[in-house]
Amino acid sequence: MTSRERILAAVNHKEPDYLPLDLGSNVSTGISGMAYANLKDYLGIKEGHTRIYDVVQQVAQPEECILDLIGADALDVARTYNEKDSDWYDVTLSNGKIGQWPSWFKPVQTKDGGYDVYQDGVLIARMPKGGMCFDQTIFPYREDYPENYDGLDHAMSQVLWSALVHGPWDHMSDFATEDEFYADLRERCLKLRASTDRALMITCGCNLFEWGTFLRKMENFLMDIYAEPENVQELVEQLMERHMHTLEKTCAAVGDVVDLLRFGDDLGMDKNMFMAREKYQELFKPYHTKLNDYVHTHSNMKTFLHSCGSIYGVLGDLIDAGYDIISPVQTTAYQMDPVNLKREFGKDITFWGGGCNTRSILNHATPEEVYEYSSRMIDIFYKDGGFVFNTEHNILPDVPPENIMAMYKAVENARK
Repeated sequence: MTSRERILAAVNHKEPDYLPLDLGSNVSTGISGMAYANLKDYLGIKEGHTRIYDVVQQVAQPEECILDLIGADALDVARTYNEKDSDWYDVTLSNGKIGQWPSWFKPVQTKDGGYDVYQDGVLIARMPKGGMCFDQTIFPYREDYPENYDGLDHAMSQVLWSALVHGPWDHMSDFATEDEFYADLRERCLKLRASTDRALMITCGCNLFEWGTFLRKMENFLMDIYAEPENVQELVEQLMERHMHTLEKTCAAVGDVVDLLRFGDDLGMDKNMFMAREKYQELFKPYHTKLNDYVHTHSNMKTFLHSCGSIYGVLGDLIDAGYDIISPVQTTAYQMDPVNLKREFGKDITFWGGGCNTRSILNHATPEEVYEYSSRMIDIFYKDGGFVFNTEHNILPDVPPENIMAMYKAVENARK
């Protein structure tokens, strides 16, 4: 099997020739730039660069030499942009390692060594000295909902997830028209597909619940779900107009070239969901269903949902809404026991993640404990397909490189 065939077999719930593996097919299955630089040092790899392609989370773009070493099976099409050395510049990361930021990203260094990001004179993001990511500082609708949504596009542009978006979307403004951008995107994706047998993924976001929290602030939007559901629904419908436009353009441009389309909407916390199941079904499920239906009807792409935390209560609804893949599979969250997840939902959705706990095992355990933990997760999830090995979200800055390699040793042995 090729890597692409291996991934698609797993997503179609067929057991492939061996365990599929992902590192960095999107900005939530990757590795912190600081951890990546440490890993390269540990492996004695001197060539190349630590390029931070998602500046918000400070996530690195894994290089081919690393992907080949671990046997990764998927790629983010974001790598088709910012290809030239002139597209990047050196920066000292918070752990003292040298990385590179994209040339368009020019935060202002503060007197205390942190970084601020301004847009039109407004502070929109901040990373303190020693920080590992940028935090949102402006919530455009924090005080109240607007009288109308004529200014929604501007409000969204002030949110760091939009203002500091990663590839390929960080280059939309380079083109005179939207159609020119999508034509260029298609050309680049065709070139990438011809050069690799790895599965290709594109991130489209299309967040609904999360955009409510980005605009209104988390505590306000959570209250709105119960106290002002009519305002929530009106905002979601406005967001859907924009999301559907993006989906239409993306499916038309690369729906026959790219294999996987990533959506995002964090619905869970460690201890439970952000809302009752009934509220999810009322306010968000119909729109999630519409997003999935469009992709499945107008492209060959499988749909991937990034949703953190305890989402056991709505996994059945997410399957019913049409998602093919769920990630990061946070097995330590409430009701997210891996054995139960595989038994109850393993025939209906692909688990992309859950291979190693990034919060307490990968960063704090011994290499031997990491190996045993990852081996146990593989034993649970891999049988009968429907599993792509990845960590529970990105590999964090403090993860020792020997633990990373112990995790991949478990994958290597499972492939024998």
